[in-house]
Amino acid sequence: MKVSNILSLFSLLAVTFAKTHTWYYETGWVTANPDGMYEREVIGFNGTWPLPILRITKGDTVNLYLKNGFTDRNTSLHFHGLFQEGSSQMDGPEMVTQCPIAPGDTFLYNFTVTDQAGTYWYHSHTSGQYGEGMRAAFIIDDTEDLPFDYDEEVILTVSEWYHDTSDVLMPQFLSVYNPTGAEPIPSSILFNDSYNYSWDVKPDTTYYLRIVNVGRFVSQYLYMEDHDFEVVEVDGVWVDSNTTSMIYITTAQRYGVLVKTKSDTSKNYAFMAGIDTDMLDTIPSSLTLNTTNTISYSSDNDAVESYTVDDYDFLDDFYLKPKSNTTLFDDPDYTITVDVAMDNLNNGVNYAFFNNITYTRPKVPTLHTVLSAGNDSADAVVYGTNTHSFVLQHNDVVDIVVNNFDTGKHPFHLHGHIFQVIERYAPVDDDDDPVTYNVSDHAAFPDYPMMRDTVYLNPQAYIVLRFKADNPGVWFFHCHIEWHLDQGLALVLVEAPELIQSNDTQQLTQNHIDVCNNVGVAYEGNAAANTKDYLDITGQNVQVKNLPAGFTARGIVALVFSALTAILGLCTIGFYGMSDIKDIEERVARDLDVDLDSDKEDDVNEEIVDGSSSSTR
Repeated sequence: MKVSNILSLFSLLAVTFAKTHTWYYETGWVTANPDGMYEREVIGFNGTWPLPILRITKGDTVNLYLKNGFTDRNTSLHFHGLFQEGSSQMDGPEMVTQCPIAPGDTFLYNFTVTDQAGTYWYHSHTSGQYGEGMRAAFIIDDTEDLPFDYDEEVILTVSEWYHDTSDVLMPQFLSVYNPTGAEPIPSSILFNDSYNYSWDVKPDTTYYLRIVNVGRFVSQYLYMEDHDFEVVEVDGVWVDSNTTSMIYITTAQRYGVLVKTKSDTSKNYAFMAGIDTDMLDTIPSSLTLNTTNTISYSSDNDAVESYTVDDYDFLDDFYLKPKSNTTLFDDPDYTITVDVAMDNLNNGVNYAFFNNITYTRPKVPTLHTVLSAGNDSADAVVYGTNTHSFVLQHNDVVDIVVNNFDTGKHPFHLHGHIFQVIERYAPVDDDDDPVTYNVSDHAAFPDYPMMRDTVYLNPQAYIVLRFKADNPGVWFFHCHIEWHLDQGLALVLVEAPELIQSNDTQQLTQNHIDVCNNVGVAYEGNAAANTKDYLDITGQNVQVKNLPAGFTARGIVALVFSALTAILGLCTIGFYGMSDIKDIEERVARDLDVDLDSDKEDDVNEEIVDGSSSSTR
């Protein structure tokens, strides 16, 4: 039998044995206390939390009915890392590929996973919600043997946790009273949605540990006492094994590692999770920066003690080689270069920018504009000036160059693709000026670049990402620190719009249209909801106006505190002016170091001289 016939047979068998998974979930508030320090409301499914781990096999179909059980807010769902080939409308981000799901409404997420396996996760793509607990792991089993051996599998999620809800934190964050854009400081960090977690292990066992950072903000250092990680997967990509004692994992990243346990069961060991403190503006004394979890060989052993290291010497994922031996893609047909900056606009709020544009939602989801714009869909104008949309040609090789003028780290995620990380610059000195990418003067690109869907950008440095535009759809590219996304650090890639329009599976489902109607969002038109002239974007949503020239964040701080001082001063005057305080004159004179008796004597003398004294002549 020919090889081609054998492959066709295997493909037919895979389709024959593929399954359809149907889930019904309703969002709602659930009371929980994951860190054992503070009970609060979190977002659950069907009245329970944490959310369920979802598991399918490559080739399977998903039918997930998400009902919005809230009464006062919209919701959505994104399957992080899934390509959504031919099903861009199921990708999830509000006003990018779908309308928000209104309270009481239901959206059917229907898609087939054709050629992906590994560790993924799912989460709300509505502001503030996945930080409230609306997130969990999504595992895709391979139909083929894995390129490594193991005995048992364990899923581990890490994240930070806040005791205040997003309803409290977000108005404080995006506020004139926070002009520097300092992110809210977490209350704690979680390990499998708990605190001081204990992982029960067996001796002489190889565990396949799937690690997912489901947090909204901080990166974490993970390290174990007297055990090593053998990295075999990153973001659903099998890689040549690489052994390390420490992993640095940003929000949204995933690592698949093998952990080999010991023969001796007489001792338990520490499994540490440490916050990247460089990401925090302040460090409150109440925040534990390194949490101690337990690798438990026996419950009879002594409790583990905190295990710390002198140096955070972690694996540099840049040098991981894909198991597929995928070589460096050809030179780019198209290059997108963006500069990251954080700055204030005229309302005093600190925003995030790509090339001075802070992402502002259109009035019509961008995918819907593609589907309704006809020939105009190839013109980026129809998507609006503040969505920062780029139109890509099918099968183009695309470079995304991100220059960081900010002093903070940023984990960037691309929907619909994995990319090759072909350069990531690291500054030698923290005091150096920002270094930008020079296309004619850079380090040699690797022959087999690391590939993943989320990668961190160093402060005041740059990254160069390369991918093939071989997946027609509308794809978000954004910082996965949720605070920064809410500040507008995002852009949109409109990939092969003519192929989106011609593909039957890309057309909006009736359920999708009904959801738009029920939430009051147009499902046709350009960024301004104009259906008559798609090149006329009058009335589009735009960002707040710029500050007057020369006005800086420092100036806003001075203005805010000057205003507060003035208000306090007026309150003080009002208080003393309206209060009947005994001996008020003596008190004020004493505070001002004035000799009141001398002043009274002068007043009497002045009255006598003026002839205005009431004394008898």
